[in-house]
Amino acid sequence: MDVDLARSFFGWCTILNYAILIVWCLIFRLGHDWHYGITKRWFAVTEEEYDKLNFRGVAAYKVAILLLNLVPYIALRLAK
Repeated sequence: MDVDLARSFFGWCTILNYAILIVWCLIFRLGHDWHYGITKRWFAVTEEEYDKLNFRGVAAYKVAILLLNLVPYIALRLAK
């Protein structure tokens, strides 16, 4: 794998993962009651627990994007 292909790969991974993160945040923000209604049918979870789990999930996903996608992309850009 050459450097240009790896740079392109990490760049697209970063873009796609941030798109997923934005959709997740929009569903959580705009469709909160709808999505909570679906979730509480499947799992015995209070609304407070649901909010905490989503917040932690978004935070963990954001950190994973930074460490696993964005940092390697920036490193490959700087190495050029």
